[in-house]
Amino acid sequence: QYFTYGCCLVTNKKPSQVSITKVKQFEGSSSFVRRSQWTIDQLRQVNGIDPNRDCAEFDLVFDNTFDQWVAGSAGEKCTFVQILHHTCQRHIADRKPEFINCQSKLLGGNSILHSAADSVTSAVQKASQALNERGERLGRAEEKTGDMMNSAQQFAETAHKLAMKHKC
Repeated sequence: QYFTYGCCLVTNKKPSQVSITKVKQFEGSSSFVRRSQWTIDQLRQVNGIDPNRDCAEFDLVFDNTFDQWVAGSAGEKCTFVQILHHTCQRHIADRKPEFINCQSKLLGGNSILHSAADSVTSAVQKASQALNERGERLGRAEEKTGDMMNSAQQFAETAHKLAMKHKC
C-alpha cells in the first residue's frame, strides 16, 4: 500500500522553475517516488468541484492530461488550491490557468499565505526587539564592569599607598 501526495515545487535559482509533482510513498518507507510531474505552464485549469460545500476532491487539467485528486481533507485541499493560485499569479506572466468551482476566499488577497507572512514578520520583529534589548543590557553590564574595574584599581592604589605609609 502507498500514499500519493501532490507538491508544488519552486526552485531557488533565477528564473524560477515551478512544477506540480505527484509522488508516492510506500507504507513504512521514508522515501518518495515521483510518479508524474508537470510544469506550471502546462496547467490549464483547477476545478474545485463544488464552491458551495467543503469537499476534498479537485481536478487539475494540464496540456493533454486530466488528473483527479482527493486531498486528505477539505482544509488540505483549500490550502493546496490557495498555494497553487498564489504560485500561478506570481510565476506565470501570461495565459494563467483558470480556477473554477473554487471558493472565492481562496483566490482573494486575504489568504493564509498572507497570515503566515504576517506571523513571520511579527516573530522577526519580536526577535529583533529582544535582541536590541539584550544588546542594551549587555552594554550597561559592560559599563558597570568598567566602573567596577576602575574602583578596584583606585582601591588597590589607595591600599598600597596606605600600606607604604604605615610601613615607614
